[in-house]
Amino acid sequence: MADIDIRLSGATRVHFIVGDPIAQVKSPQGVTQAFQARGLQAVVVPAHVAPDDLADWLRGVSLAQNVDGVIVTVPHKFASAALCATLSERAAFLGAVNTLRRTAGGRWHGDMFDGLGCVQALRGHGCDPAGRRALLVGAGGAGTAIAHALVLAGVAQLAVHDGDAARRDALVGRLAGLGRCPVAAGSADPAGFDLVVNASPAGMREDDPLPVQAEGLAPGTFVACVVTQPAVTPLIAAARARGLDTSTGNDMFACVRDLMVDFLAEAAA
Repeated sequence: MADIDIRLSGATRVHFIVGDPIAQVKSPQGVTQAFQARGLQAVVVPAHVAPDDLADWLRGVSLAQNVDGVIVTVPHKFASAALCATLSERAAFLGAVNTLRRTAGGRWHGDMFDGLGCVQALRGHGCDPAGRRALLVGAGGAGTAIAHALVLAGVAQLAVHDGDAARRDALVGRLAGLGRCPVAAGSADPAGFDLVVNASPAGMREDDPLPVQAEGLAPGTFVACVVTQPAVTPLIAAARARGLDTSTGNDMFACVRDLMVDFLAEAAA
């Protein structure tokens, strides 16, 4: 998206993005530009808030009548769902949100767009999840949403790998209960899968191990990653070195951004 001259005044509507840490996020600029491109006088401001302070922080910013929305990132996606007065059907099933919108009554309504954005990015890069054997790494807020979206998109089977066995098994059980496809616990071995999605933070730091065993990636496997910084993670680089098609975290972010803006713009309508 091209740079847009952002003008501020007392009429500017304010949205926050809250996380811990927060310096890595790209939403403040990207979503602000998307608002301005639609003719909306609104900005996104980062807020670094510790988990123990989240509820108090949200109560505080709710006192400002020009605050219309909150974008939620790690590690607040599950906790923020509990702070909403209402949730979309999708967010209620997941128990997690990544966007809150102020309602006419001044309360918060939450939704989750990470899964939809991931599937849109996959399709935009030539990978229809339908019929694919999928391995997902990471059962946190984003991973939970992506797993749900992959199941609804028609994958033939889904395996979930996460170091937190209890969290992984809880997600597997809930998704299996939908009856859409076989869902099971997975491992770091991608053999037998033709879609691999990293929804964990692995790749953000230079010394992070790969989330899957790259040597097990078979020809024709599509590899996606949610990490946005670096733009090309070691997993994506390893997949491309093997001639595989990929989708990056920035590809996903562009799709999620548009979905969030659609949702948040309703508060300004």
